[in-house]
Amino acid sequence: MSDAPAPAPIAGSLPPSRPFVAPEELARRAGRAALLRLGANESAFGPPPRALVAMRSELEHTAWYGDPESIELREALAARHGCAPENISVGSGIDDLLGLAVRAYLAPGDVTVATHGSYPTYVYHVHGYGARLETVPYARSGAVDLEALAARVRTAGARQVYLANPDNPSGAFASRKEVAAFVAALPPGVLFVLDEAYGDFVAPEELPPETIDPRVVRMRTFSKAYGLAGARIAYALAAPDVIATFGKIRLQFGVNRTAQIGALAALRETEFVANVVAEVERGRAEYRALAERHGLSSLPSRTNFVCIDLGSRARAEAMVEALLERGVFVRKPGAPPLDGHIRVTVGTPAERERFATIFAEALAALEENAAVTP
Repeated sequence: MSDAPAPAPIAGSLPPSRPFVAPEELARRAGRAALLRLGANESAFGPPPRALVAMRSELEHTAWYGDPESIELREALAARHGCAPENISVGSGIDDLLGLAVRAYLAPGDVTVATHGSYPTYVYHVHGYGARLETVPYARSGAVDLEALAARVRTAGARQVYLANPDNPSGAFASRKEVAAFVAALPPGVLFVLDEAYGDFVAPEELPPETIDPRVVRMRTFSKAYGLAGARIAYALAAPDVIATFGKIRLQFGVNRTAQIGALAALRETEFVANVVAEVERGRAEYRALAERHGLSSLPSRTNFVCIDLGSRARAEAMVEALLERGVFVRKPGAPPLDGHIRVTVGTPAERERFATIFAEALAALEENAAVTP
C-alpha cells in the first residue's frame, strides 16, 4: 500500500487539464526563439504610458504588499461606474473573479449553465469546485443562443449562469436589449455571471446600464484595451451582498501592488484607450478583407480578435500548425459550430501586414497538400 496522500475526492476525480498552452512553450516546440503573438488576445499596443511611468516609479517599493482592499482603485472605479466602492471587488484577473463566483454561489453538485465552447476558465472552476455544468451550443451563426441558455437554466434548476459578452471565442455580441430580456427570463435566485472582458471595445450605450442589479455580477478587466494582461488585474461590479460574500473567501493579497498602481494610472488614459479601440476596429476590418481575398468568411466580432472560417475542424487545425511552423501563434475554438475557424488577435499594422503574408503562404501550402493527398 502506498504511503502517498490521496487527493480530495473532487480533485482526484478530475482528468489533467490545461486550458491554455503558452506561446513560449509553443515557440520551443517549433524550435523558435519567439512567435508572432496573435493567439492570446493580448493588446499589441502595450500599456498606457502613464501606467508604465507610475509602475516604474514605484518598483523600489516592490518589497511592500499591495493594499488588500484596493481602496484607491475601488474608489476610482466607483466614480467611473456611478456606484459605491462596496459594489466593487478587485481580483487578479477575471479568471480569479470567476473562481470566486463559483466558490461563493455553487455548492458541490449545484448546476450552472454556459454556452458549450465558451471561455474555458469558467468551466475549469466549475469542475474544480465540484459543481455540475450544463451547456447549450452556439447558434449556427456563431452567436450565443440566449433563449436556449435561459431555457436550460430553467429546466436544469441551475443556480448560476455564465455569459461572455462580447463572447470569447466567437467575438459575437448581444445587445443591451437582448441581455435585458435574458435577465428577465431567469428564475429567481439565479446569479448571472456576466464576463465583459471585451466590453471596452463596445460603446457604453450598447452595454447594460450602469446600475447595480442584485442578480448580476459584471466582470471587467485591464488585460485587453488597457494592455495590462501580464499585471493580472480585473474587477467585479455587483450588489454589496455579493461583494461582501466574495470578501469572505478571496485571497487578501492576491492583487499585486504594481498592478494596482498601473490600473489606477491607466484609468486616466482615456485618449490612449480610445486610440487602441479605434486601431482594433481597423484591424478587424483588415482581417475580414484578408479572409474575403482568399474566398473565406469570418465571424462578426466586437472584440480584439476575428474568427476566420477554414471550412472544417481538420483544416483549421492544419492551419494552426502551418502558421506555427512559420512562426505565428494563433488559436482556434474547440467546439462546433466554431471549430472550423482560427481565431486571430488584432496586431499592430506591421504585425497585421506580416500575418497577411504568412497566412497566404500557409493557406497555399494547405491547398497544395490537399491536392496531392489521395
